[in-house]
Amino acid sequence: MQLQLFRSLWTNGFDLDAALAECHQGIYDGIEAAVPLEPVARREFVARLRDADVPLIAEITTGGGYVPLHVSAERHLEELRSIAEASLDAGPIRHTALAGCDAWSLAEGVDFLGRALEILGELGITVSFETHRSRLTFNPWATRDLLLALPEMRLTCDFAHWCCVCERLVLDTEPEILALCAERASHVHARVGYDQGPQVPHPAAPEHQDALEAHERWWDAVWSADERSGQSVTTMTPEFGPDGYLQAAPFTREPVASLDEINRWMAKRERERFAGA
Repeated sequence: MQLQLFRSLWTNGFDLDAALAECHQGIYDGIEAAVPLEPVARREFVARLRDADVPLIAEITTGGGYVPLHVSAERHLEELRSIAEASLDAGPIRHTALAGCDAWSLAEGVDFLGRALEILGELGITVSFETHRSRLTFNPWATRDLLLALPEMRLTCDFAHWCCVCERLVLDTEPEILALCAERASHVHARVGYDQGPQVPHPAAPEHQDALEAHERWWDAVWSADERSGQSVTTMTPEFGPDGYLQAAPFTREPVASLDEINRWMAKRERERFAGA
């Protein structure tokens, strides 16, 4: 089984040129990004990816942004369809989605995701839904219930969010949920969370070793499930990001670390760990 590492454009200020250069340098194997909806921008984006000959994981975000507006499920479904259709022009190897809203009940969430899976099936697309704050998958137990209700549902596992929501390295005490998530995982977002946030200041810092090692145990569970299912490729995106995720000094707002350096460190570490497994 091969590990492919992807560079999320969210993590580097949406700099496609820089991300493609890192792929050519062998730091990453591909790009994770939303395909532009505007036709001219989309044609340019697709052409640059094809010229660079790197794979794409296409991102779908409903609700008007990374944090959803509390709008109707119908609006989320309309956005899901339009974004998914546009993404097909880029020929992505897979799709990952931030969809739905944490304010909905379990019944509303099951109905929404069931209809979403029908739409995506009509388009011939398989999408994994990211475990993320502000979404239906905002905690382990809600996600478990959705997975049990929807056997076709797949996950993009970003376990860092759950550490923040639950204020602990929660999957160490929920082995059955970890096993279920691993079996349903299609993709991993490699960011390390801790009890008071979705992103440690730097994963190499010794004070965050416990959190790093916990996340790596959980990612190993995903890799093991992929191997058991006969997958030839497993994918991961180092996803330390901006927008308040990266801590900054008060008053000056100076970042405590370099996001590029952190994500490259994580990519190198996980590539080496995977090769040595």
